[in-house]
Amino acid sequence: MAKYSEELDAMFTALADPTRRTVIHRLGHGPASIGELAEPLSISLPSFMKHVRTLESCGLIRTRKSGRVRTCVLNRDRLTLLNDWLAEQRLIWEASTERLEQFVTGDSDSTHVRRQRHHSQ
Repeated sequence: MAKYSEELDAMFTALADPTRRTVIHRLGHGPASIGELAEPLSISLPSFMKHVRTLESCGLIRTRKSGRVRTCVLNRDRLTLLNDWLAEQRLIWEASTERLEQFVTGDSDSTHVRRQRHHSQ
């Protein structure tokens, strides 16, 4: 995943802002115009457009213009990249905690039993 580092950095930076997370959450329900997205937020339209450009530049959203209306759409493919990275991290941490548990309890069979329970569910 090292080759995706810059892309991930840009997406995590974009998602660090609560306004942009609100936009992503709203777009999870379907496309929306700039006006619809900005309406519930208490910021100026020029300030809101900076957030839209940030989300668009990292690829989390796409915009298209039809006449005078600019519509935003969530780019679910980019969310897959984030999800894949998080899944990889989750596996690393689960393995680390399992090794720690083995070390602390001195039980080498506990990991095997837990994995069997996890896979049977």
